[in-house]
Amino acid sequence: MSEEYKLPVQMSQEWKSSKLTPQVEKWEEDLPEKYDLQQPTAPRLIRVNEINDIWMEIPRYENITWHGMWIISILSILSLFTYCSLFQFSEFYSEATLDSKIFILVAIFSFLSICMFFLKMALFVPRGTPVRFNRKRQKVYVYEHQRSIWPWMRWPTVIKVFDWTDIHGEITRQSGRYDQGFRLSGAVCKRGTYDVSDRFILSWTVGNKQLLRGLWNHCCLYMQYKLVPETPLLTRKPLSWTPLNTVRWPEDLDKESKTAPE
Repeated sequence: MSEEYKLPVQMSQEWKSSKLTPQVEKWEEDLPEKYDLQQPTAPRLIRVNEINDIWMEIPRYENITWHGMWIISILSILSLFTYCSLFQFSEFYSEATLDSKIFILVAIFSFLSICMFFLKMALFVPRGTPVRFNRKRQKVYVYEHQRSIWPWMRWPTVIKVFDWTDIHGEITRQSGRYDQGFRLSGAVCKRGTYDVSDRFILSWTVGNKQLLRGLWNHCCLYMQYKLVPETPLLTRKPLSWTPLNTVRWPEDLDKESKTAPE
């Protein structure tokens, strides 16, 4: 009696991956090419500072509780002064051993560094760092503030200028405790390739991927001189909690990014 054996069916699975190299961490999807007229999502800005016939500026607000920086800074400074006054610090320090003195100085420096970090975040870190699209020049100007965990170092601001034709859109999925959702990035590639040379955030985390697709589609159509809606989804600006103007464009780049070439 013969028996029939069925070979297992091998199912092929196509793994999702980005066409861009190297692939960004936590990649979710590549967005349609800039000149793809079949983009399915209607164009829609999330927020906008300015939009006219020459240039458009989009603010990028991070998911940070800025008033919390003030609270932590003030509480830290008060705690330090309270500690020194209650425990008669000068007397205690003069009677301490050398090892204890070193430990005390290191502890005070560390504590002051924490205070300085949060105070610097509260006072000087720009809110809503902007990206400007100049469609007359076909350039993108990205305002980047480069902060560090070291508060005693200089935190510089750098303006990056890219050719629009070299930028590709991509979405990542964030899963942090305080930063869950989707993020839109612009990947800058070498001309005519998918080799990424730089990346920048176009929108910080939002809960709905459709918002980011609509924002990307809006930028693409705007740079092609197509008709786009000028009213954003959100018109109210978040509170900055800083008395200073933290966004300061260099005069030459400010003028260049707002004007057409001569």
